[in-house]
Amino acid sequence: MSWFSMELFGIKFAPLNVPLERRLQTLAASCWFVILAFGNVYCTIITLYLLLFTRLRWLMVAYLMWIWIDRNTCNRGSRRSHWVRNWKWWHYFRDFFPLRLVKTVDLDPNRNYLFAVYPHGVLSSGAYGSFATDVTGFHANFPGITPYILTLHPHFMTPFLRELPLALGSCSASSESIDYLLGSPGTGRAACLIVGGASEALESKPGTYRIILKRRKGFIRLAIKHGAPLVPVFSFGETDIFDQMDNPEGSWLRWLQKRCQKITGVAPVVPIGRGWFQYSFGLCPRRSPVTTVVGKPLEVKKNPEPTKEEIDAVHQEFTKCLVALFEDNKHKYLKNAENISLEIF
Repeated sequence: MSWFSMELFGIKFAPLNVPLERRLQTLAASCWFVILAFGNVYCTIITLYLLLFTRLRWLMVAYLMWIWIDRNTCNRGSRRSHWVRNWKWWHYFRDFFPLRLVKTVDLDPNRNYLFAVYPHGVLSSGAYGSFATDVTGFHANFPGITPYILTLHPHFMTPFLRELPLALGSCSASSESIDYLLGSPGTGRAACLIVGGASEALESKPGTYRIILKRRKGFIRLAIKHGAPLVPVFSFGETDIFDQMDNPEGSWLRWLQKRCQKITGVAPVVPIGRGWFQYSFGLCPRRSPVTTVVGKPLEVKKNPEPTKEEIDAVHQEFTKCLVALFEDNKHKYLKNAENISLEIF
């Protein structure tokens, strides 16, 4: 019997005979969203429950003490696990979209680099798939270089949840952490910073590329301080995997999102994706290819105390490099590329 998809009351349902492999891919992508969006809340509730209502409270107290003792690991290169970075889950996650990593030039493993990654999107799926796992071929493309994706420090202070980013080799997006990765003895490290951050997530809409760069110059200062080449990285398709509720500047929703971001550091995006068994709405990402392109490094002259003029000059040059990377590759990886431009704020 031939099973087919159907539309009912404006909802497009998935076919009943979807292969198990694709169901597992959808499950992997859904779990990733749940972890990113609600992991801190869930783990905090579990911690309070164990502390207040179970006989495991003393074990939980010991674990909290360990978290305090271990609090600087995220600023000291993390403790990656190659086993965790190669979980089968990540293979399903990669194949759901699918995710792809593309290099444009070779990188010298005898140097350290600062990868400036755009855009943030809602999930930063391209960045995480490429730099926090080993399933998109980073080490084959860039032998001798170890990527460290950088994220918000509170993720490393949440019980239980913190163990995942640490095992993935993720580090805090703090200046202390970046100083360690770029300036400590040794080479072959790539600090991967999603420069636009949570604020940029609020600008993510399908078919648009609105990035926050004009007022972001701290990463430029750190690159000059350590003489680390700046590598522009762009994930094409990142903004297509989720839509979100309309939130123009001046709307009540944007006001609420910014207030929440100011308090928590996290932008509460209201995503519109798809469901497990229908394609019209839900919290699961949409199946849409995401291709992360690693561009040519921008060389910077080392200066431990860079001046404002130096920072501004390198920032201007990096902006040109990022725009060139986008324009040179958009026709390869985006539909209707002629109608899409890079908007910089």
